[in-house]
Formats: sequence, C-alpha cells, structure tokens
Amino acid sequence: MRAHNLALVLQTVVNSADRPSRAAIAGATGLTRATVSALVDDLIAGGLLTEQGPAPRNGAGRPATALALSPDGPAGLGLEINVDYLAACVVDLTGAVRYHFMDRSPTLAGLGELAARARAAAAEDGLALAGAALAVPGLVAPGGLVRVAPNLGWQDVDPIAYLRRTPALADLPITVDNEANLAALGELRAGDGEPTFVYVSGEVGIGAGIVIDGDLYRGGRGWSGEIGHVTVYPDGRPCRCGANGCLEQYAGAAMVAEDPALAAASLGIALSAVVNLLDLDVIVLGGGYAPLFAELSPGIEAEMRRRVLTAGLAPVTLRPASLGADAAVRGAADAVIRGVQDDPATWLALQAV
Repeated sequence: MRAHNLALVLQTVVNSADRPSRAAIAGATGLTRATVSALVDDLIAGGLLTEQGPAPRNGAGRPATALALSPDGPAGLGLEINVDYLAACVVDLTGAVRYHFMDRSPTLAGLGELAARARAAAAEDGLALAGAALAVPGLVAPGGLVRVAPNLGWQDVDPIAYLRRTPALADLPITVDNEANLAALGELRAGDGEPTFVYVSGEVGIGAGIVIDGDLYRGGRGWSGEIGHVTVYPDGRPCRCGANGCLEQYAGAAMVAEDPALAAASLGIALSAVVNLLDLDVIVLGGGYAPLFAELSPGIEAEMRRRVLTAGLAPVTLRPASLGADAAVRGAADAVIRGVQDDPATWLALQAV
C-alpha cells in the first residue's frame, strides 16, 4: 500500500500543471493530509521532490508550500548505438537534458567509453544515475538480447553483458529496447499531447514506434514497427534482410541524400498502408527525417492523399518530431526516469541500503 501511495503522490506532482501543495495532493488523491504529508517528507528526503515557495492560491489564508520534482534527484542515462554514430545523454527527474555526448565510432567499446564520460559528468554535477537504457536499431528480445540488427551486423548479441564490463556501468540497472520504440515513448511525453500516433525514425535503417491510446504497441513478440522492411516495390532493389524492394532501400539516409523525391514518395506509399491498416491520424517524422521535414513532407502527403482511403474524410496530420534527431537517446533516458516516477519506493529503498 505504501509503494502504491508513494507512486500516487509523485505522479500527482508529475502530472500537475501547477506546483501543487500537500493539501492539493490530498484533494486530488483522496488520501488524508497526514498521509500525504508523511509520504511527501519521504519523497523529499529521497531527493525526488523539492519545496519551492508558496503554491498557487485559490483563496484567503496562509499560502501553502509548493512541491516540484527535484532537478537534483535521480537521473537517467540514455544510450544509443546506430550505424554511424553513438550518443549518450543524462536527463534529470524534471526531464531536462543535463549532458549530451556523441561519437562517430559506433562500437560497443566506444559506447562504454561514452557512457563512462556521461556518468562522470553527472557525478561532478551531484547527480546519481538511477539506471541506463540503450536504444538499438534492431529486434530486441525480453532481457535485452538483440536477436538481429541487420544494419549493425548483429545477430544474437547481448549488449548488456558487454556494457557491464565497463566499470561505470557495472552497478547500474541496464535495459535495451528498439530505438524507434524509445523515440516514440520520448515523443509521447514531449510532443503535442496526441495519445495515438506512429513515429517513424529515418537513419540508415528505418523503424517505427506505434503508440495507441498512450501505450506503445509492441506486437505479440515485441518486434512491431519494422516499417523499413515493408515492401514498396516488389521487384525492386535487394535489401540486406534478404527481400527485395524494402522501404529502407528507397528512403534510408543514403537515398534521401541522392533522391529526396523518390524517398518521400516511397515513404508516402508505406505510410499510407500503415494508416489504412491501423486508422492512425498522426504521423511523426523523427531521426534524420526531422530536420528534412520541409523537403520530404510534400511528397509524402501527395502519396497519402492518393492512397489513404479516408483521406477526404479525415486528413492525416504529418509533423516533425519535437525531440528532433535526438529522440531515441532522449527517449532512452526518459524511460529510466519514468521507471523512477512509476515506482519511487524502489528508489527510496535503494537509498536506505
């Protein structure tokens, strides 16, 4: 019960438009003021909440103390490995990016070094890391095993076991997920408030994260979203996955640079099929597509007007990612922070050890 109530109180602060007082939290949750006060004291002692002066007033009387997430509390370490770069970022409990690093040598050894650099920077700032999450462009099984990541040349690779050899990561909880899924979750928090959308990440490979009613749709085995291997031209170019005519061969980073018109048309064909199948009304372009949105969107929208059955009844909204090209590594760090916010009791128990 205490774990549930701690999460309830913390989530009330997370979701509040204003800085709520203890009394406001009691009113919103139905908990007694005494219970809320004791829970808030524990959350403050654990570095999760901080007092920030008077709360917004709704009437006469002595102003109550406002509560907010602590920027000096636990932070999340986001990691990303892709075909031609590595990234690491540290995000604090409020969602602010405190550090961001990149490297152009995409190896697990390089990723470990980048993670160590990020953790050292966080430590100098007094931030304790609650965990790390790694974004990978591939199919990730439960437990973090990457079953296949064609563009990295990976098959049945366990990046967690490798990263734990890095002293800076040895004591941290580490999770692994598909980069488009993590980017979609990051966009869900940072975007325009849409609860249902498909996020499309364009790099050398192309992935998608599908969010429905605020939840990530992973599919029966957790491998949904491989839009890069949707066939757009059945007799087209061979793909490294073994098929022909995959979207990745016509709208990956190289083709966008060579022939953006063909890339946009190909994206429009594939996304039209997604909309017809799932009845989504928002598409978010992220990764390398985000900075090229103005160039790509007319061609994508032209194909969708032709191919989406309901285009004349309910036009689809196409927009760039709010987090831009950093969505995956930001989403990875945010996943760690969300874990703390959803289960503060575990964090507090660790601090008591």
